[in-house]
Amino acid sequence: MAKSYCLEVSGDFACFTRPEMKVERVSYDVMTPSAARAVFEAIVWKPAIRWRVTKIEVLKPIKWISLRRNEVGAVASSRNVQTAMSAGSGDLGLYVEAERQQRAGLFLRDVAYRIHATFDLRDPSVHKSNFSHLSKSPLNRGEDDLLALPDNNPAKFMSMFERRASRGQCVNQPYLGCREFACAFRLVEDVKAEPKPIGETKDLGWMLYDLDYSNPADPKPRFFQARLNSGVINIPAWESKEVRG
Repeated sequence: MAKSYCLEVSGDFACFTRPEMKVERVSYDVMTPSAARAVFEAIVWKPAIRWRVTKIEVLKPIKWISLRRNEVGAVASSRNVQTAMSAGSGDLGLYVEAERQQRAGLFLRDVAYRIHATFDLRDPSVHKSNFSHLSKSPLNRGEDDLLALPDNNPAKFMSMFERRASRGQCVNQPYLGCREFACAFRLVEDVKAEPKPIGETKDLGWMLYDLDYSNPADPKPRFFQARLNSGVINIPAWESKEVRG
C-alpha cells in the first residue's frame, strides 16, 4: 500500500447531487467519496492505480444557496444514433435553444474540505472483477497491457503525484460535484499543523459511495451510512459490509 495523501480543496459553490432527486438538483450536506476520488484522479490518473478515499474533513460551516440555472432538458436519442450508423449519416445534434430548461437547485456555498486518500496498484489478473468501480475513462478500457508494465511501482506514482500536487498541476480542472463548480487544491504535507475541522456532529444518512462497474453495461450505485463526527467522515473500504448496493 502506498502512503496516504491529503489535499485541501475549496470553492465558492458545490453540488454533490443526491440521486433520489429526479428533477431538480439537491446536494448532499458534504462531499461524497466519489467526488473526492475524482479530485485525486484529476491530478494523477493511470490505468495501473486506483485511488481509495479514507477520510473527509469539513473545514467550513455547512451553508446553502438556492440557484436557478439553465440546463439542457434532453439527451441524444439512441434510436437516432442507430439510424445514423445504419445510414452512414444523420443529425445527432442537440440544439440548446430548443431544449433549454431553467431549473432550481439547492447547492452548497463557500466550502472547504481536507480529503485523504491512498492508492493501490491494480493486479492485471483480477482487476476486472475487483477494481470495476473505477471511473470509466476511455483509457481504462482494453488497456490490460498498461497494467503489466515492468516499471509500475508505488514509488513511481507517488513521485508523480507529489510533484504535480505540490506545483498545483492537474490533468483536468478538479471540480466540486458539477464541472462548473471548479475548485482550488493544495497538497497538505503536515496535517497536524493545519486548523481543526468544524465541531459539528450529525448523522448524514445513506450517502452515495461510488458506482459499481461489475457490469459495464449497467453500472449500479453503492451507498454507505455516513456520519459526521466532529467535522470528520471516515470512509469504509469498498469491499466492507458497510458499503451496500
